[in-house]
Formats: sequence, C-alpha cells, structure tokens
Amino acid sequence: MSVDLAAVRRIARLARIGVSEAETPHLQDEINAILKFVEALNEVDVEGVEPMTSVTPMRLPMRDDVVTDGEIAGKVLANAPLTEDGFFLVPKVIE
Repeated sequence: MSVDLAAVRRIARLARIGVSEAETPHLQDEINAILKFVEALNEVDVEGVEPMTSVTPMRLPMRDDVVTDGEIAGKVLANAPLTEDGFFLVPKVIE
C-alpha cells in the first residue's frame, strides 16, 4: 500500500497539520516508508507466540476492591481557596 500526494494532503488536513506544497513529497516518502515497514511486520510468522504486555514477566500488585467513603472531606476542602458549608466555591461561569 502506498499513498499519493492527494492522500498526504488529506491526512495533513485531518490531522490539522499545516504542510506546504514543498513538504508534501517528502511527507509522502516518509508515510510510504512507514507503510512498507508495517507490511514487512505483517509477513512475520507469529504462530504460537503468546501476546505480551511487557518485556519482562511481571504481575502488578493487586489490592482488594473495597468501596470506602474516604472520610477525608475536611482534608480535601482544606486545599480549596474558598469553601462554604462543605462545598467548593467557584466563580460563576454561566449567565
């Protein structure tokens, strides 16, 4: 698969990237090189290879999934610049 100049312009527009006409051919070459590399990866035989999430075998530490109230509302509100009756005070943003 390869992209033409029209596809490069479309990709740049969709990505909201400003690309000049002089840069378009170079960008086309770069995208085509990436696509060639991906095509080469698709040819690799991965039959019997298990998927992995890390290069080192490890397990993340797990904790019990327990619902707690936290009971630290006072500490949280202490970080706010303005509070009233246990709530944050913020400037009005809607008329």
